[in-house]
Amino acid sequence: MISTDVLEEKAPIVGSLRKAEEVTWINPLLESTEEAMRKIDLTMEDVRDAEARLERFAPFIRRAFPETEKDGGLIESPVREISGMKEEMNSRQAAGLRGRLLLKMDSDLAVAGSVKARGGIYEILKHAEELAIREGMLEEGQSYEVFAREPFREFFSQYAVHVGSTGNLGLSIGIISAALGFRVYVHMSQDAKQWKKDLLRSKGVQVIEYAGDYGAAVKKGREEAMRDPASYFVDDENSVSLFLGYAVSALRLQRQLEAAGVKVDGEHPLFVYIPCGVGGAPGGITFGLKLIYGDHVHVFYAEPVQACCMILGMTTGLHNEICVQDIGLSGMTEADGLAVGRPSKFVGKTVEHLLSGEVTVQDDRLYVYMKELLDREGIFIEPSSCAAFAGPARIEKEEVCRAYLKEQGLEERMEQAAHLVWATGGSLVPADVRAEYVKKAEEKRP
Repeated sequence: MISTDVLEEKAPIVGSLRKAEEVTWINPLLESTEEAMRKIDLTMEDVRDAEARLERFAPFIRRAFPETEKDGGLIESPVREISGMKEEMNSRQAAGLRGRLLLKMDSDLAVAGSVKARGGIYEILKHAEELAIREGMLEEGQSYEVFAREPFREFFSQYAVHVGSTGNLGLSIGIISAALGFRVYVHMSQDAKQWKKDLLRSKGVQVIEYAGDYGAAVKKGREEAMRDPASYFVDDENSVSLFLGYAVSALRLQRQLEAAGVKVDGEHPLFVYIPCGVGGAPGGITFGLKLIYGDHVHVFYAEPVQACCMILGMTTGLHNEICVQDIGLSGMTEADGLAVGRPSKFVGKTVEHLLSGEVTVQDDRLYVYMKELLDREGIFIEPSSCAAFAGPARIEKEEVCRAYLKEQGLEERMEQAAHLVWATGGSLVPADVRAEYVKKAEEKRP
């Protein structure tokens, strides 16, 4: 392990990360989208292929999950303007935020109630399609509604799916795999909330608990899957399928913003703020957004101060070769979905020239944002989702951000900007757990 002195010499921000201080970091490796995309093997063609696969599966989704009927079997969330929250941030935190503040409500995604419904569900559908085609179960032109029928469920029961998770990815993988008929094993770390374990078990999913962190759960899940030739392991750290499933969201967001009259161009910049754990969901979303909007979109990640693995990996250039415990952090956080100690190398290397920057957030602040959003907008999202609000709270307030806006030629365009906070989970949280969160927020609010 590299000494912390050497790390701080290489990346001075490590000193602040070690102290669990809130930081705001602008990525010095950011390049023009055109330059950055030359270094990435994936293309828009890959994203459109993923979108087409999800459309093929829409008849199955509609039948297996009736709540998707109104959207024709597509799992999608609304975009909502939250002007009351903007006023709250400007008055209480002196954020000075201009433009429009929007919420992408993946907190309300059907089936799994979080952003993980995108990548997780997509990967399992792709795996199921490949198995069905390989074994001659599908006829050309056949409706994918057949995946909901008993012969397919019996077929998939021969196979197992394994995944390591702190919570929301496990929910999405468990729910869709069980619906198809797979035997499902979700390996969960100590950070996972009890209600998520209970919900999975109610769906017939085998939940295996570990005393260690996310990394330990992933390691065990991978080992178990390797012992069984009929098993499939969902690798949150390195999966291209997960990544592309998340990227499809950008195509759908583009249509939603157009419908809402939100322009994105040289005069109307778009800022997007995404909570980040191991990196899969924010990485895929970033890639998709950059393919569509190029240099007109500016993406920032948000992480808890004790589990800031992505910013640590990117600022040191070590990616998955370093973990937060190496600099004395615990990796423990109230933001269970972000409780990851080691980042994805695949994602870090993919977005290192696309990402505008990152912020880290104290856990107490998550509850303050959660309560403010609930009070001003009547919207509940999980505390981990609320990390993203640190982005718009700082983008026009902190000197390092103002310097970024000046460098990008955006100072005079902020009145026409749109700021989109990506809510990553919340709708499946039980009422009693919500009440506990609200009580805790009331205790922490100044």
